[in-house]
Amino acid sequence: MIDSTAPANSPWRLLRAEYRLAMAFAFVILFLGILIGGHLYGRYLAALDLTGRENAIEQLRAESQKQKRDIDAKSAQLSALETKLESTQAALDLIMPSANTYTINPNQTLIVGDGHLTVGLVGTPGNDSIQLNVNGKLQSISAGQTINVAPDPATQCQLSVQSFDVFKAMLVAKCSGDKAK
Repeated sequence: MIDSTAPANSPWRLLRAEYRLAMAFAFVILFLGILIGGHLYGRYLAALDLTGRENAIEQLRAESQKQKRDIDAKSAQLSALETKLESTQAALDLIMPSANTYTINPNQTLIVGDGHLTVGLVGTPGNDSIQLNVNGKLQSISAGQTINVAPDPATQCQLSVQSFDVFKAMLVAKCSGDKAK
């Protein structure tokens, strides 16, 4: 219990009965002030954070659009390089045909199929077939047709005509078995 007879300058003078209502009111006002101040400060911080977040989103959108433009530019560059590669490969194939592919001119003889076959184009090609001398045997072959030749029992060769015109014929010769010496 508090002594109401305490001196006037005592630290307990504020807890006397006549000041209790004023003290309670002051604490309620102080509490409400802290609550309102905290609420306003929280909204201020949220607004700052929201602004920063919006700025970050805008920056990320700008970077995303820049990267999309870069990807589109790289894709276009890649397409151009692929086209250039295809045309270069086509030009290279004209200069150096694929393995086992031979161009033979009229009245010319070639050794093909790893040295197993001797093939000669007899005369100029006709409208629908060509005359080939294969290892001494005359054969009439059309474009796309394949013939099987066995130069010896251990070796099997296939000779096909890819295409021909008046000036040349394109042949493919493949042999399986022992390599010629």
